[in-house]
Amino acid sequence: MGSYDLIKLNVDESCFGCQIDQNINQFWRLISAVVGEDLAALPYAERLPRLLTHGVGLWDVLGECEREGSLDSAIRKPAANDFERLRTLCPRLETVGFNGQASGKFAPQFDAAGYRTVVLPSSSPAHMALSFEQKLDVWRRLAQVQDRAPAAGQAALF
Repeated sequence: MGSYDLIKLNVDESCFGCQIDQNINQFWRLISAVVGEDLAALPYAERLPRLLTHGVGLWDVLGECEREGSLDSAIRKPAANDFERLRTLCPRLETVGFNGQASGKFAPQFDAAGYRTVVLPSSSPAHMALSFEQKLDVWRRLAQVQDRAPAAGQAALF
């Protein structure tokens, strides 16, 4: 889970992909290494459906907010996404990974609901205290449950 979708903020998705290609935001590199497929090489519109084939979905913890730019520290007026709707849409969801500390603040709610949670080092350019390899070591914890294939139409989420 991320904090909030850049596309909802009217940030051009090709710009987001460009940032990733320049190794500024490491999300697609990290998740590609976890699932074993170079998703970053795909056009952006093909990445999410392809990610689902690996039993992985994406969802933001915030349904709405105000934010200039992409930094979580710039988030104002946050409103949580509808977690009950997520439970309804993904009844077999077992593991929830949080991309960074901002979204990780919601981990206790998911723990209390019985999910396995992993708060991951952020893929953001604002979190460069760890190398890509150090981040990847933590992100690979998500794959520990991914060895079990999801039921048809069902995805794990992180």
